[in-house]
This record gives sequence, C-alpha cells and structure tokens, in this order.
Amino acid sequence: MSTERAGDVIGATSREFVGGQKVFGRYTLIKVLGRGGMGIVWLARDEELERDVALKFLPDLMIHDRSMFDELRRETKRCLELTHPHIVRIHDFIRNERAGGISMEYIDGETLSNLRAEKEQRVFEPDEIATWISQLCDALDYAHTRANVIHCDLKPANLMVNHQRGELKITDFGIARSLTDSVSRLTIEQGRSGTLIYMSPQQLNGERCTHLDDIYSLGATIYELLTSKPPFYSGNIDRQICERVAPSMTERRKELNIEPAFVPQLWEDVVAACLAKDPSRRPQSAAEVAQRLGITPAQTRTRAAPGKRLNRKTPIIGGIAALCVLALAGFYFGLLNRQAKPLPQAAIPEKSIAVLPFENRSEEKANAYFAEGIQDEILTRLSKIADLKVISRTSTQHYKSTPENLSEIARQLGVAHILEGSVQKSGDAVRVNVQLIKAANDSHLWADTFDRKLTDIFSVESEVAKAIADQLRAKLTGREEQEIAAKPTDNPEAYDAYLRGLAYTLKTFPTRANALGAQKYFKEAVRLDPKFALSWALLSYVDARGYITQSLQPMPALCEEARQAAETALNLEPNLGEAILAKGSYYYSCLKDYDTAVRYFQQARQFLPNSSRIPESLAYVARRRGQWERSEAYFNEAERLDPRNVNLLTQHATTDISLRRFPEALRKLDEVLNITPDDLDTLVQKAAVAQAEGDLPRASTILAPLHFAADTQTEDWETQVYQAILERRPAEIISRLKEVLAKPDPALGFYNGELRFWLGWAQEVGGDHAAAQETWRQARNELEPFLKEQQDNYGLIGDLALTNMGLGDKAAALALSERAMAANPIEKDALTGPVPIEVLARVAAQTGEPDRAIATLQKLLSIPSSGGLGLGVPLTPALLRLDPMFDPLRNDPRFQKLVASPAPK
Repeated sequence: MSTERAGDVIGATSREFVGGQKVFGRYTLIKVLGRGGMGIVWLARDEELERDVALKFLPDLMIHDRSMFDELRRETKRCLELTHPHIVRIHDFIRNERAGGISMEYIDGETLSNLRAEKEQRVFEPDEIATWISQLCDALDYAHTRANVIHCDLKPANLMVNHQRGELKITDFGIARSLTDSVSRLTIEQGRSGTLIYMSPQQLNGERCTHLDDIYSLGATIYELLTSKPPFYSGNIDRQICERVAPSMTERRKELNIEPAFVPQLWEDVVAACLAKDPSRRPQSAAEVAQRLGITPAQTRTRAAPGKRLNRKTPIIGGIAALCVLALAGFYFGLLNRQAKPLPQAAIPEKSIAVLPFENRSEEKANAYFAEGIQDEILTRLSKIADLKVISRTSTQHYKSTPENLSEIARQLGVAHILEGSVQKSGDAVRVNVQLIKAANDSHLWADTFDRKLTDIFSVESEVAKAIADQLRAKLTGREEQEIAAKPTDNPEAYDAYLRGLAYTLKTFPTRANALGAQKYFKEAVRLDPKFALSWALLSYVDARGYITQSLQPMPALCEEARQAAETALNLEPNLGEAILAKGSYYYSCLKDYDTAVRYFQQARQFLPNSSRIPESLAYVARRRGQWERSEAYFNEAERLDPRNVNLLTQHATTDISLRRFPEALRKLDEVLNITPDDLDTLVQKAAVAQAEGDLPRASTILAPLHFAADTQTEDWETQVYQAILERRPAEIISRLKEVLAKPDPALGFYNGELRFWLGWAQEVGGDHAAAQETWRQARNELEPFLKEQQDNYGLIGDLALTNMGLGDKAAALALSERAMAANPIEKDALTGPVPIEVLARVAAQTGEPDRAIATLQKLLSIPSSGGLGLGVPLTPALLRLDPMFDPLRNDPRFQKLVASPAPK
C-alpha cells in the first residue's frame, strides 16, 4: 500500500502561502512543486545560504500533536546524518508558532517511474539502467553499513534522476515498519509502512524491518524497470508475495508482448536471488548485488563529515520516521513537473583510472617486456579494488606512454584519472617513475620515483597501488589490502620469465606464436619457482584457450596440463581470482562442462571485480550454448569494463558474423581498425565478410595490398586462397603456397596438412588434376599421424574428410564427416558444431549425394555458424553461388532455389 495514502487520515496543511512570501525568517517561496494530503512542497530560496531548496510544510495535525512533533524532530536530526551523493539531503527542521516544515535538497529531475513510463515500450534495458543501479546499490550500502539506516519503501517512484548530470538520488529514506502510538489516528491497514507491491514477505507479516527487506525491494524495483510491472501486481498480492515465485523477467516481457523479450541471465539470476522468500538466501548486501551484476558500485561513496560521528544506534525505523520521510520528499517527488528533459550520460566516476603503457627507458630495448609487465602488475593490483573503476590494459596498450591529449583519452575510456610511468632496468637495479594525473585539468595529484633491486620490485607495485587508492579515496576491504600487498614469488628469475610470458598474452590476437611464447615462459617460471601460483594459473589459462581455439595442438595432454596447472594454483592460493578463472576455463574449453565453468567464473567475480575476462568468458559460454542474445549482453558488459580491447571487439564481431549480421560485424571491425590501423588479421576478416556477402571485388581490394609472410596465420592464408578459388584464378596463389609449404613450420602441427589440402583444391580449380591428386596424397600422409593423439579433433577429422573426398574415396570421406560431427555435436556447441556439418555438405556435393547435400545445406543456412574450412564465416546463398565445390549441384532446382533466396537473418 502506498505511503502517500497516509495523508488522507492525517490531514493537510491548512495555511495558504503565496509566491514571493518570506517564511521562517529566511525562505522566499518561488512556486508550488507538489500538493496533497501530506502537505505542500514549495520551491524556495534560502536567503541565508543563497541556495534553492524544496520546502515541505507539515500537516497541521503533526504541528499540533506535541509528542508526534517531538519524535519527528528527533528522527529528522538523524536523517541529517545521511550524507551521500545519491541520497536526497535534508538541510533543516524548522518551526514557528504558526507552521512547521523541513528544508531539503532540491532536485530538478524526474523519477525512474515516470522515466520508464515515457519509454516506447515502458521498459528499460539492462544497459540503460546499469549505472543508476550501481549508484543505487552504493547509496544503499552506505545507508545500511555506515549510517545504519533502512529505507523500507524502496520503489521506482522514490528514485530520482536529475536532469543536469543524469545521476540517481534516493528519496524517502527512513520509512518505518510500523507506526507508533502517537500516530494511532492512522488505520490499521496503514500501519504497514512501505508500498505493498514492493514489500518482502517479512514486511507483510509485520516483522521488524531489516536491510534484507531493502534487498527484496531492490529486486522488485529492478524487475519493474525491466518489465514494466512489479513481480506481483494484481489479485491477492499479499498471498502471492508470500507463497508464489515470480515469473522470470523474460517470461513477463513475453506475456506483455515486449520486444526484445530476452533479459540477460545474469540479471535474471541476481533479481531472482533478491526476491527469495528466505532472507538468508538473498544477497546479503547491496554491494553484493552490484558485484554479482558486474556493475561495480558507483565510485562516489563518501565518508562521514570530519569531526562528526555517525549515530550507531538502532536503525531509523521508528514510527515517526515514516512521517518524517513522507514530509521530506515522497509527495513532492511524485508531483514534480512531468515535462521530460533529455538526460545526459551519467558523469564519469571520480574513483576511476586508466594506466597508460609505461615507457621503457632501459638501454636494452629488449627490456620492453619488463616495462609492460610492471604496468600490468600495478593495474592488476588496482583492479582488485572493488571501489575503483579500473580500465584493463588491453584498452590502454595502443596509446602512447605520455600522450598530449589526456582529457580526450580519459573521455574515450570513461575515467577521471590517468597513471603514467616509466621503467628503467639495468642489471638487477630498477627505477620506476609514476605520476597520477587528473584528466579534466591535467593537474598532477601525486608522483614518485622508486629505486629498488629487482628482488624488491613487488613492493613498488604494491606501494603505487596503495598510494593511488589513497589519493582517490577508494575504500579497501581487508582482503583487498592483502591482495594488493601480495608477493607472487621470491624468485626474480621466475618473475622475469613470468613477465615475458605475460607480454605474449597481452598481444592483440592469440595467435599460435603468441600462445607458444606464453606457454614457454610460464612453464619456465613455475620450473624456477614451483610455488608461483599466479604463473600456474596463467599457464592453465593459456593451455585451455589454446586447446579450444586450436592455437596450440589440441591433444589430451594439453588439457591434462591445463587441469593440473589450475589445481596447483588453487592448492597454493585458494582465493586467487586468476586461478579460479583458470579452473573455469578448463571446464569450458577442455570438457565443455558449461554449468561448472559458469560457477567458477561467477566465483571469480568477487576476487576480480574489474576484470572484463569474467563477462567475456560468460559470453563465450553463452554462444556455445546457442544463447546468442545472452552472449551479446555479456559482451556489452565486458566492453563497458574494457572499451578498447581489440580482441574483445573482434570476438564480439565474430558473434555477429556467425549470426550473419554482417553490417554490425563490419562496424565493430572498423572500430578495431581505428584502434590498431592496418591490422592484418582484422583486414582479412573484413575480406572474409565481403566474400560471404558475394562481393568479390571488395574482398580483392582489401586483400590485394596485404603482405602474407610464411609465418602469417593459417586462417589468413586460407582466406587469400579462397578468394582466388572463388574468382577461379588460382595460378598466382598456387606458386605462393608452394613456397610456404617448401619449408613447413613444425609448430603448426596438422595445419601444414590443412594448407596442403588448400593447395590441392587450388590446383584442381586451375585444371591441374594430376598435381591436385599428388598434393592431396601428401596432405593425407601429413594429417593422419596427428589423428592418433587427437582423436576428437573435429577440425583435423574434417580436413581428412575433405582430403579423401578430393582423392575420390567416398566411403572414407563420408565416414570421417560423420565422425567429425560426433566429435563436436551441435547440441553441445552451437558455435562450431555446424563446422563438421558444412564439411558433410561439401563431401556429399562432391561424391554424388545431392539429396543429402541439399538437405544439409538447408539446415546450415537456417542456423548460426562460425563457418567451415577455417574461414570464420558461415555459408550464405551468395557463397553457394560462387563456390566451385558446389558445381555438381548447380542444375538441381532445389539448389537453385537455395542460392536465389536472400541472405538468412
């Protein structure tokens, strides 16, 4: 039941006022902001302090009831102690012989309830409210833990967004669980403070209000903002709240025909937890809600005013507090001018920082890895502080060490502060210079120089992180203080090897060369120091990712190494976030046990609150499960934490390509090129998209200027070869491929055989059948030995299927195609499961099985796919029109219908 109804019983202020009138000796009335049963709210000018205020005149009943008035005054004084940027401030309690009132902060804004109602479908999307919910959680956490105050009536109508800065403010703090005897004039029904549809079961049952009731109301509030309705809104609401489980937000949106209906599972899970009937099963703090949502609490938490201790007595839930807060703002904020004004983006959090690349001032330029490592280690320590917003290194690595346009860089990254630094290493001596800069005015807040021995470098990283936290007034938990002071190893040689491995993981793309380099140095680090938990964790992560991306040879031994490394790291440091993340990556990459992987990823969140790798990993899981929209939401979350991470943007583009959303993919790839101009892999990917769209001239224009060296990624070579095959002009590419394969790289493993298959195909298209047969025989001889150790490698099996197809061994080709599908079923992997299905379609087309080929193609064109043949693009009608491998089907009317259809959506 809405608290505003209390005014029907209490009675309104009888005294009338007029604009321009001066009251209480200091306030000049300007205009009425709201009028109702609980009194009148005026916009007034405080002449003494020269500021605009909202002035609430109290109802006559409260003025004339001495006991009620005295308690109201006491509770108002307690409300004065709520000093948080996202809570409406109370300025003063005033009274004379004729009237009484409360002066409070004036907010020129609108309630979230009204803003939602103005939306086209009357709902927000999670991305639109993430910043506001972060600010809301921060304010609630402050009120609950610092001021010991409970709201008890949280709802969208009590959440204001100011027009000027787009920031959220909570109104009505202090609504009580019950009313005291002094307001016994109110009906029994009105004895339950709060608003019925947002109340927890415990509030409904008349139990004493706790902060966990606010957590329930927080969940109900988010539910309404995302669905247009609270969890229960019709019928016997009391009983439903106590006995029923609310439908998921996606289900509610479907019921109300809201498009898109999907709400990311992360938000579903957290809101459902908030709405748990049992308080012990809810998140135990507002900070936990923000943490689980992956929206670090707004970086605006304030400290108590100097010299003033917050009252630690019983939380403000006394009866008169209800009237206090009603008098403060409830009615006023509900009746503000409804004219909507455009809301700017939320202000950049003050407690936010990006660490730019450290300049390498060592005489030996080969020491660049060391400067990169020091930068990353400082950043890693900072990122473990939940009260800071920290931008990942992958978003900053493309900037200069000391750029001139700091304010523009800060705007691009969404931070208020920049850390610059330099590292000079000579033998075992290290000098580190750092300076913290406020980007808005380019002012230096703090700077220092550290001269240390290599063995003491960890103390520098910890001291810098602690100094920055102090300068930005970031609140550190005890665990966070321990983590930023932790010394990962006592062995300087092991640490040096670790930094070299780390440098490979920070490259733009996880190529085979980068994966092998990282693996080599992490192994060296743990050999030198077997107790180096962080290096064990990163070794596991590199192994697991190398297995699923096949940037390392995907053998069972690689997965076993990933498992052992993760478990070793966890045994050494059970709360190491990187180790928990690595264990999740093992379950995801090696076992495809997605449920277990997600549990580890979510557990890692609490130790890595600023890490984009958590939502990034969850995005990967979601798309393997075929939950494409959920994957999109996780990618968006990761990009908020890491806005210029080119690998992240590329993977997001890959998802769009799999869904055949080519324009969206190209926009993301162009964004990557804005960060890393002329990047070869990105340009090749754009060419592959042009091929999928049937635009061979555009693809040729992109590929023609590119230089493909012997060590170029296999996928890049294959896109170039495919272009020549689609154009049916393979002569030039044949000679170039022969040069590359004349000196095969052993590190490429079975990919040498895969490239040789492509050479054979180019020779066949060029009309040299005999040369193609010889090349394919050689390819088969190169591929088959790997099958002994990689029996479930669907890519390798598919290569052998296509090679046997070229050699005319129909039975072997079809059997291998089916084996590849069994090794990677689409039910287990929606992203790459279609790859062996495409292999089957090609084999069937080439071996006289048109019915099977066309049925398979029909299926392929109806589902997302990462694409066969290692090209990274799915089959499209445009590609079917061009690809020579489907020439045997060209006269079939069913095939003609397929290629005539528009590109699938």
